[in-house]
Amino acid sequence: MATPVEPPNGFRPIGKHYYTMWHTLFEIDTKYMPIKPIGRGAYGVVCSSINRDTNERVAIKKINNVFGNRIDALRTLRELMLLRCIKHENVIALKDVMMPTNWRGFKDVYMVYELMDTDLHQIIKSSQPLSNDHCKYFIFQLLRGLKYLHSANILHRDLKPGNLLVNANCQLKICDFGLARTSRDNGQFMTEYVVTRWYRAPELLLSCDNYGTSIDIWAVGCILAEILGRKPIFPGTDCLSQLKLIISVLGSQPEAELRFIDNAKAKRFILSLGRSRGAHFSSLYPHADPLAIDLLDRMLVFDPSKRISVTEALCHPYISSLYDPSSNPPAPYRINVDIDENMGEPVIREMMLREILYYHPEAAYAYNNLIY
Repeated sequence: MATPVEPPNGFRPIGKHYYTMWHTLFEIDTKYMPIKPIGRGAYGVVCSSINRDTNERVAIKKINNVFGNRIDALRTLRELMLLRCIKHENVIALKDVMMPTNWRGFKDVYMVYELMDTDLHQIIKSSQPLSNDHCKYFIFQLLRGLKYLHSANILHRDLKPGNLLVNANCQLKICDFGLARTSRDNGQFMTEYVVTRWYRAPELLLSCDNYGTSIDIWAVGCILAEILGRKPIFPGTDCLSQLKLIISVLGSQPEAELRFIDNAKAKRFILSLGRSRGAHFSSLYPHADPLAIDLLDRMLVFDPSKRISVTEALCHPYISSLYDPSSNPPAPYRINVDIDENMGEPVIREMMLREILYYHPEAAYAYNNLIY
């Protein structure tokens, strides 16, 4: 539970109060009354809370020492930039980011999200029965949110069950945009780590420089298979074992299907794996709806250019009865979250504070006067 404590230095800033949860100190706005911790990660701790001004339940994520690791700082900045612009029923809403008491030297960031009950990873590994309707509704909502992101020119790049939050009424929302990037048509991308390995598309495993929205579709296919089988379909232990698992299920790929591989060594590796007939998804998931199997067949395609698009997937017979294009218009504009990966801490801090001030217009005037 949340335990109220005195401020660490004896000085209590106006509008703040202090609690500890899971041995973590929270310095939060007094309008938020914490309830209990609900999650923990490398970034810090998440707690549930009540906004006493609106009586709304929210989740507060404390990101500890955000500038201690520049990758964490850039991920946080990118998520702030993106969620300020994204408003969609199937994407988590960032409702507030608390103003730090020390504008120039703050270390921690407190992000306030709408509160969800659980995530798809917890549901899949639970003993709760999952019907075909459950599966259909989860995949429909995931694709619906993804279509909006892709229309905004955004690749999520880290879709997995743990990044899909779910409510008791089975409403699903995509979260964790720290690895999201702007999609580029001709796009040279950095080849840094993207997507948890089990959900990583072949073109990423093979270090292809160019990739697009189809990497997210591959991840959706892996998630669909995991719902059907209640376990990951490709639980590789490293990059090579991941590729071998994929080939063992999809079968050996003819050379014509490998043209997208721009690395000669990577192409030779795939061709060296020997002949594999693969396995039919219908034999892996004998109790699944045949239409779900057909959709899976169209998502988990080795060649990204042959993979079904998000719009085509929403129109697929498995979920088309749920989809009304008029209720899911595209994003009003394309979003750019490309930032200079090499910029120093002062610039990252300044950009992050500008994002935080978006939620506190009353402080923006004072801050601008302080700067100028």
